[in-house]
Amino acid sequence: MGTYAAVVLAGGAARRMGGVDKPALPVGGRPMRDRVLAAVSDATLRVLVGSADAVPAGVRVIREEPPGGGPVAAAAAGLALLDPDTALVALLAADLPLLTRSAIGELLGHVAEEAAAGGGERRPDGACFVDGDGRRQSLCGVWRVAALRAAVHRLTVERGGSLSGAPVRALLAGLVVREVAWSGDGPPPWFDCDTDEDVRRAEEWAR
Repeated sequence: MGTYAAVVLAGGAARRMGGVDKPALPVGGRPMRDRVLAAVSDATLRVLVGSADAVPAGVRVIREEPPGGGPVAAAAAGLALLDPDTALVALLAADLPLLTRSAIGELLGHVAEEAAAGGGERRPDGACFVDGDGRRQSLCGVWRVAALRAAVHRLTVERGGSLSGAPVRALLAGLVVREVAWSGDGPPPWFDCDTDEDVRRAEEWAR
């Protein structure tokens, strides 16, 4: 698998679940955020953006500014910790308990293949999974760090210096995205848990 870093976003309010610390909820006996971090255990750097009582060894923790400012503010905080020469980053929600290393490998492969294809077309800025209805799962993707940093700068300027509350679609607007439908064995790695029913379904898949 190619060299990459990983930024896991764990600062959501989980309003549909009563405001619980959703990434800490267990699926298959492990907190969802730990399952996501395990899927990227081969990353050169793993960053968790949000609050956490305990994380696996080697994981750096940072808070977005302001705390609770949303996924774009969290992504910007995570990107700020990456080494200048980091080329690729997996940008992931912390509530993806079915994510696997092979799924990350597939996304990395698509970014590399598209870049090598050439042909005069603009190379992709990243790749993310799409669900069965063709909706992008943008926080289950691999992106070129330079493209994301440029997008963060653009959006910061457009919003007068604040990324608080900015939607992910605004961050990714204008980027060339390779959309990937999951074709592997097992449950979809992009499945996120927004409700108690989602957590129960993930538990069934994780058995």
